[in-house]
Amino acid sequence: MHVKCLVWDLDNTLWDGILLEGDEPVPFTAAVRTLRALDERGVLHAVASRSDAEQAAGHLRRHGLIDFFTVVEVGWGAKSAAVARIAQTLDIGVETLAFVDDDPVERAEVAGELPMVRCYPAGEAGALPDRPEFQPPFITAESRQRRLLYRAARLRVQAEQEFAGSSAQFLTSLELVMTIRRATEDDLARAHELTVRTHQLNTTGLTFGMAELRALCESPDHEVLVARLTDRFGDYGTIGIAVTDLSTTDAVLKLLLMSCRVLSRGVGSVLVEHVVQRALRAGRRPVAEFVPTGVNRAMLVTFRFGGFEVVREDAERLVLAVDPGRPRPPGPGHVTVLAEDPV
Repeated sequence: MHVKCLVWDLDNTLWDGILLEGDEPVPFTAAVRTLRALDERGVLHAVASRSDAEQAAGHLRRHGLIDFFTVVEVGWGAKSAAVARIAQTLDIGVETLAFVDDDPVERAEVAGELPMVRCYPAGEAGALPDRPEFQPPFITAESRQRRLLYRAARLRVQAEQEFAGSSAQFLTSLELVMTIRRATEDDLARAHELTVRTHQLNTTGLTFGMAELRALCESPDHEVLVARLTDRFGDYGTIGIAVTDLSTTDAVLKLLLMSCRVLSRGVGSVLVEHVVQRALRAGRRPVAEFVPTGVNRAMLVTFRFGGFEVVREDAERLVLAVDPGRPRPPGPGHVTVLAEDPV
């Protein structure tokens, strides 16, 4: 499993010296190279260090490094507890974290409490980008801005906690905009990543490799759409895919998925409605396949709210369709849709 976040100690690990001893430590050149290299690959960085929090943050800021770190945990508690909090804050599995520290006692404490976390001595920090666990199979434009996506997500959480109105009013205040267009070659890596990683909001559980997606994009009998979401806090990135079979008089939705990061934004029905309208305008009946996976019932609910009715059922899948003659249910009003390739 590839590392999603590298957690750094500071003193004698990221920089050469100890802040609380009056040093003005300079960051190690090799450590800074690792920060930049992994950031380019979409690997997040965090801090778990023993020191004064304000002093440590100030020193990171003075050296232009503070923005590299998505979470900063500086204090006097156990580092294993700090590492666990970092995983919780980022909403990723502890097993996807790695930890680098100059002190073998600290590494042993983290390894003892969290044996799934990979631990490295500070002397190896410069070589970490060469290790296979720090080399994701694909590096996309989206992965290069992953820390910015996480930062915007934290701002949204803070804004929601401070918002005085209802949940519906908060969604409206976000000024959500979904851009939907045909997938291009540049989208294939992210589209593949979504099919592999998305389970709860995946209608059929299908996964597609890069070559399969490329063939579907080039096929006159298929259409692959991607959806990107933004709001007043920034970009969510590419968060949705729809793969439709156009080989008959029906437009058969073979796969529709949404990133779990937007589960609370109520945008799944927006992509469904767009696909339905494309089919109707082309004179095709909107049809969708649904394969229960044990965790994706939310997508069946999304289909039903979108006007789909079950027309066939067997042991493994449902086939649903929209009656073109029936009035369409109103779509959500809190999302503006921009279609770059309208029908």
